[in-house]
Amino acid sequence: MYYVSTRGKGEAFNPAQALIKGIADDKGLYVPQNLNIKFNLSNLINKEYADLAQIILNEYFADSGIDINKCVQNAYNTVNFYTDVPVKISYAQDKIFLELFHGKTAAFKDMALSILPHLMKEAVKSQKVDKKIIILTATSGDTGKSALEAFKDIEGIDIIVFYPRDGVSAVQKRHMQSQEGKNVYVIGIEGNFDDAQTAVKTAFDSKEVKNSAQENNKMLSSANSINIGRLFPQTVYYWYAYIQLIKENKIKAGDKINFCVPTGNFGNILAGYYAKCAGLPVGKFICASNENNVLTDFINKGIYNKNRTFKKTISPSMDILISSNLERLIYHLSDNDGSYTKELMEELKTNGHYSIMQEMKEKLEDLFFGGYASEEHIKETISSVYKNNNYVIDPHTAAAAYVYEQYKKESGDDTPCVILSTANAYKFADSVLEAIFNKKEESFKAIDELHKLTNVPIHPALAGIAEKEIIYKTVCKPDEICNKVMNILEEKDICSK
Repeated sequence: MYYVSTRGKGEAFNPAQALIKGIADDKGLYVPQNLNIKFNLSNLINKEYADLAQIILNEYFADSGIDINKCVQNAYNTVNFYTDVPVKISYAQDKIFLELFHGKTAAFKDMALSILPHLMKEAVKSQKVDKKIIILTATSGDTGKSALEAFKDIEGIDIIVFYPRDGVSAVQKRHMQSQEGKNVYVIGIEGNFDDAQTAVKTAFDSKEVKNSAQENNKMLSSANSINIGRLFPQTVYYWYAYIQLIKENKIKAGDKINFCVPTGNFGNILAGYYAKCAGLPVGKFICASNENNVLTDFINKGIYNKNRTFKKTISPSMDILISSNLERLIYHLSDNDGSYTKELMEELKTNGHYSIMQEMKEKLEDLFFGGYASEEHIKETISSVYKNNNYVIDPHTAAAAYVYEQYKKESGDDTPCVILSTANAYKFADSVLEAIFNKKEESFKAIDELHKLTNVPIHPALAGIAEKEIIYKTVCKPDEICNKVMNILEEKDICSK
């Protein structure tokens, strides 16, 4: 297995090299040189999650010197998850929810970030890297805390998380600001997630930052889903969901199923696409957005246009107008044309939009359905799912549940569909409380009130969060990120505490 850049320049790297680098030198994202990995479903049935992860990840990280078995055993255990298995399926009448929020930070990002530090350590060891790794990560809410928790106190690695100061929930913000660990840094950005993400990419490309890293015997990497160490572990739970449905006699081996995914940066749903490429029987990927519906328009029209009003919603992890991982899909849909992909990405940077070729549109429509949920649709869905099923879902999951109904109505397709539930409802307790009971409480009080009214256990990661001490208060403008990164590289005073 080798990885190449989506923008067509540079050499092919083995998985360990691509994992450490995070982003390609030409600003592209690493993708498999070819998609010839195929899994035999019969060899995966009856496997437990860790065993399944080992089989699958062995292929994506083959011949890299990474001990996948060691990484898997360190990641998918009862230390990192509060349940006996990392992933659970719940049923609410005709809906199938894949619960991905049982990890340390109550969000699906834990599924990949619990293993990423171990993959990174193994990669550094195999490549005999003698530099400290500095991880730069922009977050729309959940990645930040999951990454901080995963990398805290890992020797030889520091992590810097940038988050939109006013673009995450109060619980998400407190989770990050209260993070402990001698090697972590948390910085708020005056702007939205796209501003933070763009600024981090600028830091990766900055000559000054690169020189500072070199002079201080350090190198930059990423924990965002642009890193293959984040992306491919996410393919595992797609396979796991399918196998569980077989076990529970909902489908037979070989039957096609659909997946509905609440989508912002396009990494989660892209992992499903890679699973399909490797043989998972998937009919359609239903891409669910909120009112920042740039992906919905792209899937339906073949035009990506970020030139629109950015909206702050009750599903902040989807408040994104630049979906970075879409670049990987563009590359594959264009038959791995790096020059064409680069051309489109430069057009997006310069003009804020691009259009894809007709044959690519047809491939896109075969694979994906795009829909979005308004704020009212999300609230109504949270309410109806609870009142009809006594099941509490968060706003992101609700967006997916609504779009799934939209898809069924428009297509008439009754194929079994798994809805990815990406966060525990208590992370957004204020919005959920208002949607179900029409009661308004500030975020931390809302957790207790929602628990009192529903009797649903509070996720252990969120219990007592209101009492967590705020450690990190630093805020900067997007154009100050490079200086902040260099201060950390040079071990100067960088974060107020």
